[in-house]
Amino acid sequence: MITLHKDGIYLVDGAPADTGLTSPEQARKKTIAYRILSSHNTSGDDARLKIKFDAMVSHDITYVGIIQTARASGLEEFPLPYAMTNCHNSLCAVGGTINEDDHVFGLSAAKKYGGIYVPANQSVIHSYAREELAACGNMILGSDSHTRYGALGTMGVGEGGPELVKQLLKNTWDLNMPEVVLVYLTGAPKKGIGPHDVALALVKATFASGFVKNKVLEFVGPGVKNLPIDFRNGVDVMTTETTCLSSIWETDEVTKGHYDAHGRSECYHEMKPENGAYYDCMIHIDLDKVESMIALPFHPSNAYTIHEFVANAKEILAGVEEEARQKFKNVSYSLTDKVKDGKVYADQGVIAGCAGGLFDNIDEAAAILKDHSTGNGYFSLNVYPTSVPVSLELTRVGATAELLRAGAVIKPSFCGPCFGAGDVPANNGLSLRHTTRNFPNREGSKPGDGQICGVALMDARSIAATAANGGVITAATDIDYEVPVHPYHFDKTVYENRLYYGYGKADKDAELILGPNITDWPKMEPLAENLLVRLAAVIRDPVTTTDELIPSGETSSYRSNPLRLSEFALSRRVPEYVGRSKAIHALDLKRRQGEEPQELLDVLSHFGDASALLKKTQYGSCVFANRPGDGSAREQAASCQKVLGGFANICYEFATKRYRSNCINWGILPFTLAEGTEFPYEDGDYIFVPDIREGIKQGREEFSAKVLKSDGTTQSLTLYVKGLTPDEKTIILEGCLINYYASQNRK
Repeated sequence: MITLHKDGIYLVDGAPADTGLTSPEQARKKTIAYRILSSHNTSGDDARLKIKFDAMVSHDITYVGIIQTARASGLEEFPLPYAMTNCHNSLCAVGGTINEDDHVFGLSAAKKYGGIYVPANQSVIHSYAREELAACGNMILGSDSHTRYGALGTMGVGEGGPELVKQLLKNTWDLNMPEVVLVYLTGAPKKGIGPHDVALALVKATFASGFVKNKVLEFVGPGVKNLPIDFRNGVDVMTTETTCLSSIWETDEVTKGHYDAHGRSECYHEMKPENGAYYDCMIHIDLDKVESMIALPFHPSNAYTIHEFVANAKEILAGVEEEARQKFKNVSYSLTDKVKDGKVYADQGVIAGCAGGLFDNIDEAAAILKDHSTGNGYFSLNVYPTSVPVSLELTRVGATAELLRAGAVIKPSFCGPCFGAGDVPANNGLSLRHTTRNFPNREGSKPGDGQICGVALMDARSIAATAANGGVITAATDIDYEVPVHPYHFDKTVYENRLYYGYGKADKDAELILGPNITDWPKMEPLAENLLVRLAAVIRDPVTTTDELIPSGETSSYRSNPLRLSEFALSRRVPEYVGRSKAIHALDLKRRQGEEPQELLDVLSHFGDASALLKKTQYGSCVFANRPGDGSAREQAASCQKVLGGFANICYEFATKRYRSNCINWGILPFTLAEGTEFPYEDGDYIFVPDIREGIKQGREEFSAKVLKSDGTTQSLTLYVKGLTPDEKTIILEGCLINYYASQNRK
């Protein structure tokens, strides 16, 4: 099904080859990825890129903070097309007027600064970008981790909000030229196989080893032509779960058909790697052999073929139960009782979002459910078309009627089921979803309140087959149905009637409307000469997701209020973290006010003259995790730590570039440990890093630290801060990105 080749490889005459026509250094420049990155680079050095994007996208969990940060840093007008969609907070039930206040703010910002505003329930963020912003050879930056438009010839990058702020202020996205991975497709999928089946197999094959981490995936090969555009988009958006940096596909007549259908034919041109292109490694996907897949809680890489899963369900589900016991100590999670008479029963099916709600997915699901019933038992099926134009077309071809007739519920365009803000299953429920993620609590349960349920990811086709089979988990390849043939027709009328298109029409006199929950960032201090941190959370899981660092779901309404949102930091993983961090921060506030807290003097006395050190040592909280930051691009995973007085993360490696960037942009030191270094320290231990400011300023990457343990003993610890760009050094020295821009303005 999927084979990984770790060595470099050439693409010669359309086929992988061990030898090429030129050296690897020259042949790298023949990839599609290299050409796009190079064409957007402003540095003049293709080894060290400074990228300017063609467009940007944000949703209503992120755009308020982005605009508030940019506004505090001197924003006058959006310098590039910037679309703000309202697809995350549109159905949230908490927060009173907060959600709609954010939407009003977004529209007022679009009018004032010249933006594109997409009202609630019109489109999810990535659907709108595919429909109206993508163009062959372009690059789009989004404040959502699933910003992926490679199947349309557009390199999409998901980053935290501060990186979008940089673009709004006419600065750049900086990185070294990434490695490029050849994803070579052969064959064609059999009936019943959909994009999520290919995507889950790809994530399973690559995630745990970090095979493609921070690399660009380039999809080419004879199998590409056998995939409709929605199939390509559905695979492409899930590449985020491999931890790759971005993705790009060769384009063809199928790609052209997308642009023609959307009235944007001028945005298409053919893109292929040049003959002899060199790639750093290769993934071969044999589409003929892809099977119907299921990814069990609590990660998209926890994937099996549906046949393998059903045959071994008791054992596999017992493993999920054990993982839940490890993560949630006081909650009982029962899944093995879903197995009855050799069948596995689910409680819910959901087809939604940027991965599942695509036209072809829903159209084919409707065909599978034709003349069937979802039943009147505990199983339910909910379907969210990804945009109103998609919903209109599904209605016109009769798919909506078939789904409604079968008992499915059709809901508006909304991302909620992807992050726990819609269709929360019952306690101990198992939900099957064609959405992007199934991390713990992405379905909306609250283990702290004794609730737990889980999500298994499946393709829309197998979800429909399961619904037609009364909730018994069923592979779509095991049933007979007629695949519909409905060419897609995009009707822009609703967008013309409802969307605000303000790019290039900034009105500086327009009022920016701020609801009572929309607040400015608290003042943040520059980095001091020395750093003293106290461990407020020590997480030893192999990977820590951004959902664990700042939960989604019920927190969404508070994303415009840094102080209120920070109350949720690590609440689902280390509930004590907020209280610990606040206590630490309170002592540092006293220090800043000229007091000499005895606790700090006692600690600093282990490292030298306490009174002298106190005057030039910053004190804050610190999080240790083995590999933090997998998943969402949300900047709040870092900013909430900083608001609570966090000054450092310590880890063996950051799970994603975007989380590390978020830490840096909020002035959090991104410390790493050498592989194999023990970290036997616990909550409450202190770490003192002398001369940190001068070291960062000089570009040092290795720092000698001292640890004071709870028993009063001290130990040495070597910490690393590797690969900071000049701008990143300055951001850390200034204390955060806002301070960085304030200092630039003063100059």
